Amino acid sequence: MPDRFDLPEDFRWGAATAAYQIEGAVGEDGRGPSVWDVFAARPGAVRDGHTGAVACDHYHRYPEDIELMRGLGLDGYRFSIAWPRVLPTGAGPVNPAGLAFYDRLVDALLAAGITPLPTLFHWDLPQALEDGGGWLHRDTAYRFAEYAAVMADLLGDRVPTWITLNEPFVHTVFGYATGTHAPGRTLMFEALPAAHHQLLGHGLAAAVLHDRGLAAMLSNNLTPVRPASGAAADIAAAQAYDTLHNRLFTDPVLLGRYPDLSVLGVPDDIFGAVHPGDLDLIHTPGLDGLGLNFYNPTRVAAPTAPGLPFDLVDIPDVPHTAFGWPVVPDALRQLLLGLRDTYGKALPPVTITENGCSVPESTTPDQPRIDFMSAHLDALAQAIAEGIDVRGYYTWSLLDNFEWAEGLFSQRFGLVHVDFATQQRTPRASYAWYRDLIAAHRARFAR
Repeated sequence: MPDRFDLPEDFRWGAATAAYQIEGAVGEDGRGPSVWDVFAARPGAVRDGHTGAVACDHYHRYPEDIELMRGLGLDGYRFSIAWPRVLPTGAGPVNPAGLAFYDRLVDALLAAGITPLPTLFHWDLPQALEDGGGWLHRDTAYRFAEYAAVMADLLGDRVPTWITLNEPFVHTVFGYATGTHAPGRTLMFEALPAAHHQLLGHGLAAAVLHDRGLAAMLSNNLTPVRPASGAAADIAAAQAYDTLHNRLFTDPVLLGRYPDLSVLGVPDDIFGAVHPGDLDLIHTPGLDGLGLNFYNPTRVAAPTAPGLPFDLVDIPDVPHTAFGWPVVPDALRQLLLGLRDTYGKALPPVTITENGCSVPESTTPDQPRIDFMSAHLDALAQAIAEGIDVRGYYTWSLLDNFEWAEGLFSQRFGLVHVDFATQQRTPRASYAWYRDLIAAHRARFAR
């Protein structure tokens, strides 16, 4: 197997964050409320009552954070733009102070030699749009395209590549189906119009970006799905879960059609959400790259109770992260090869837009995080050696942050430790390891 340095010369190294998880300043400079502001204020919605109101205070401390990126030697930084900071009600007049923040951020990144890779939507929908139906309402897709145009017109002269959506699977399922994330709806499969409307928003926004000569990507959390056994019922359950988690979001964009949704008991028109011409709008702009967020494979068994056509079961005899996620690095290679087998020439170049693990704060010297990254980069190198076109790797995350429903302290993903009381940043051993890895990769080709 190739070692972790056996990656192409032009392979790009990065780190990723998201606006609500790090920016703070939720009530400053004209920013409107997001669904996460409202959700986090509900008693019991987030562990220990935490919110993203301050988080890492990146809104004020971004120069310090860019210095940390410079210290790593990053090629790129993936961040998200807070839609309600730019358009406080999701539409209508723009907020000049919000635009100015991202203008400053991009200029500072470029001055540090770091290419910005912005994500337009990382789950912080303006609450005003949610009040009108959110992603369950078709109109939100069109408001998203208008927002994309605002940002492309501001930053398109300096930012060549954009990610439209982050993890529409997670946002649909956790936000609209089970209610464990904002906006906290519990619609189960009737949440799937939110999936379709996000994809429609992607297609409309990608067309906006292409009209301006910019590249468009979509990032989703993908997982290789394993049946718990060779029994027909387990295999059928795995097919159903693969359809929901992976193919529901990838087939329309790459192939221009939905997979067979009957395995989920869902009608072809997704409860009336799919209109004539929608799949052309989703598929026709094309993807200039596929962003792949990878954390773990998923093991699936036949259902033991009515409701869902599958049960999710643990993978035994492997390490687990602090989040309880199984660590199976070669599953990343298997996933990439599976994408090639499924989509063939329709598969665009891939970028790993998230990969990382949570480690208990007391763990020193951060070896589990280093081992996780090293093993996954080895698997990635093997996939590239087997012919998969992977252009870069963005680790999750640069900083400890507000980890959604888990709050501030329980799940720490950062290469940099953040003391949320003092906002002091302290690079971990994994920061030094990643810095040295990037430097060694470059030195290999400088000889």
